[in-house]
Amino acid sequence: MMQVTFLGTSAAVPTVERNVASLMLQREGEHVLFDCGEGTQRQMMRYGAGFSFDDLFFTHFHADHTLGLAGLLRTLGLQGRTAPLNLHGPRGAKRHLSALITLGMERMKFPVEITELKAGDALPRGGGEYDLLVGEAAHRGDAVAYAVVEHDRLGRFDPERARELGIPEGPAWGRLHRGEAISLPDGRKVVSADLVGPARPGRRVVYSGDSAPCAGVAELARGADLLIHEATFGEDERDRARETMHSTARDAATLAARVGVKKLVLTHISARYSREAPELAAEAREVFPETAIARDGMVVEVPFPDAPLAG
Repeated sequence: MMQVTFLGTSAAVPTVERNVASLMLQREGEHVLFDCGEGTQRQMMRYGAGFSFDDLFFTHFHADHTLGLAGLLRTLGLQGRTAPLNLHGPRGAKRHLSALITLGMERMKFPVEITELKAGDALPRGGGEYDLLVGEAAHRGDAVAYAVVEHDRLGRFDPERARELGIPEGPAWGRLHRGEAISLPDGRKVVSADLVGPARPGRRVVYSGDSAPCAGVAELARGADLLIHEATFGEDERDRARETMHSTARDAATLAARVGVKKLVLTHISARYSREAPELAAEAREVFPETAIARDGMVVEVPFPDAPLAG
């Protein structure tokens, strides 16, 4: 299973209905946190995201994406955490995040490691099952975007064909599925291609962070199953969006359509819009119909590209 839980979907300041930026990605039992605005730990409790994560990735260091770190670290310490916590972010991470780690005049009760990343970095994860790619975002100061990209999966194994060929169920099936050839007791040789279909693509989830429309995010998002893109403003505030290096809903939808995204979720919504932000939704859907507006607590599941359609 892969799913994203939106913990904070507001831009700059929290509202009654939206907290500031944070989301949790869960993949096959592993949890990864992205951004940590003020109040993130409360949102984690409220929406059942839990605290069993080892990595926190920051897109940039503006306060609405970072101020929740100090409180979260204290809570993890009070919970008795001993496992290291890994913090990742663009250039300047060690300086900016170290200040938040020491805030509160308490000694950390577990190791905290800080790694600085740059566009083009690829971090192997999940025991080699996926990579976390870092791309360039276009925002004030150092900023990056992220993509979770699974490797191709093994093709489908044909058990009926295996039985027809007289291959006993067990280790031989596993070897064939992994691409090995086997020899049967009667001297016949069976190769993997006789029973295994072509490799199946994994999933690709992209998070823009705060960014004006840019080539870096577009390249990360090419063919993505899910693009989570900021939409701080509508087209009526296009000049303001350009001035502050943010995107409009139409900007995000145009990018999604251009690079072949399957689903777009808009987040980082300005406080001037209501919880449902119908004007942003309408604006984006004119360009890219498969658009949703993120809400705090919303969970989006990401199926495999070859998964059968529900219903």
